[in-house]
Amino acid sequence: MDPVTLIVTALAAGAASALQDGASAAVKDAYARVKALVKTRFVGRPDRELMLTRHETAPQIWGAPLTEELSAAGAGGDADLVAAAQALMNLLDQAGSRSGKYLVSVRDSQGVQVGGHNTQTNTFGSGPA
Repeated sequence: MDPVTLIVTALAAGAASALQDGASAAVKDAYARVKALVKTRFVGRPDRELMLTRHETAPQIWGAPLTEELSAAGAGGDADLVAAAQALMNLLDQAGSRSGKYLVSVRDSQGVQVGGHNTQTNTFGSGPA
C-alpha cells in the first residue's frame, strides 16, 4: 500500500474505533498520534485541518481530498507518520497486518482501490464521440 493511502486508511479506521466508547487506551493513543502528525503537515492551513476533522465523520466523502492534500504536503515521505499509521493498523487489524495487507504497493495505475468491502465505479476517457 502506498504510504499516503496507508495514512488515510489508518485515519478512517482509527476514527471508527478510537471514537467508540469501548476503545482501548492503546488505540486511542495511536490514533491521536497519527492525527497529531498529520496536523503538523497542515500547520497554518486551517482549511486542511477542517478537512481532517470532517474526514473523521465522513471518510467516504473526505478520503480522496485528504489523500490529495497529504500527498501534496509530502506526508508519504514522513517516516514517523507512516510508522505511526502502521502501528495503528497493527492494533486495529492484527491479522491483516501479519498477512501483509497494509504493504500493498500500486504504481502507474488508474482506478485502483485498496481495501476490503469497497464499491467503486470508474469512467475513463472523454466519453462517446
